[in-house]
Formats: sequence, structure tokens, C-alpha cells
Amino acid sequence: MQPHLGTPRRTLDVGSADAPSVGWLRGEQQHVSLDLLPEGLVPGQGVCGSATELPFADATFDVVSAFDVVEHCADDARAVAELARVLTPGGRMLLSVPAYQWAWSDHDVQAGHHRRYTRPGLVRLVEGGGMHVVRASYAFTGVFPLFVAERARRRLSPPPPGDTRLPQVSDRADRALMALCRADARVLRRRDLPYGSSVLLVAVKPDRA
Repeated sequence: MQPHLGTPRRTLDVGSADAPSVGWLRGEQQHVSLDLLPEGLVPGQGVCGSATELPFADATFDVVSAFDVVEHCADDARAVAELARVLTPGGRMLLSVPAYQWAWSDHDVQAGHHRRYTRPGLVRLVEGGGMHVVRASYAFTGVFPLFVAERARRRLSPPPPGDTRLPQVSDRADRALMALCRADARVLRRRDLPYGSSVLLVAVKPDRA
């Protein structure tokens, strides 16, 4: 997504209490972070608010990002419409969402998700909000077989109620998984990926003309 960032004057990152995960968004521009929870927001840079009721005027930002946010909104069309509303004409929307409703598990319930998406479904949602989709791809293809196995295990042997822990891996396994993700990143520079546990999307707000 980084090549689509450009040189914006003002950017908004929605759902950014874990701001270190999107550090590459920060530059010389004015950067605003928004989250429902104040924890993790920096005074003077962070705003407490909802993705479905953004407290900003129309056409305020050149880039709006929402990484793993839209699936938390009961009305995802309203959330996308709000993201589009605060974009300037020609502004870019950067999104990521979890993939495949068949992969739904107790983890989605614990995380407060309302749904998971396919690539075509996310494209339809964003285009329905008046945006022009520039690129949409699945992500995390290299680790996808392990993702499928982990979801199958949760179906066959659900964790105890209230157990919100994610699977733990060794340092060696972590290095191997990260290497697979880096390989995905290299492929994504040239082409889209056919499947994966997440969907990434870049869209542009059409000019008024």
C-alpha cells in the first residue's frame, strides 16, 4: 500500500490505538489518529471517535486508512461512506479486513467482528460507497495453510469460554512465518495474491468533475 500513500498534506488513520503497526504512514504531513478507546492515542494527535460518525468536515484528508476496522462496524457501508466523505477528491482509501466467512471462529467473536470478507465482496462494498478501486488482493498466502489448520482445530476443539489467548509459537517458528510473509510482500509488489487470510484494498475518491 505504501506506493499509494503519495505525498499527502493530511492523513487519517482510523482504529489506530496500536499505532506502531502503521508507522510507515507517518511523514512530514499532519497525521491524525482516531480510535474509540483513548488508550494508545497521543495527545494532540489522537482523536476519540467512531468510524461510523467521523468528527471531521467533508474533504479533510488526502489519505484515510482503516486497517482491520470495518469488520468491527455493524453498518460497514456507513463506515466506508464516512471514510469516503472525509477524503478530498482524488484522495486514497487504504483498507484491510479479515477474509472468508467460513473461517469464522470464537476468535472473531472475542475480537468483536461482525463479519469476514471476500475480495469481490469488499470491492462491491467500497464501490457502493462511490469509490474507485485501484487494487484489491488477498494477503498472507504463504501462511494460509497454517491459518486453515488453526481454524479447523478451533472448530474441532474450541478453547474454554473466556480464553482469548492466540496460539503461541516458538522463536524458530516465528522466524519461519515472518519469512513467508516477507516472501508474500515481494510478490505483492508485482501481482495480486489469489487467496489468504486478509484482504487488502486501495481505492481513490473520484474528482468532482
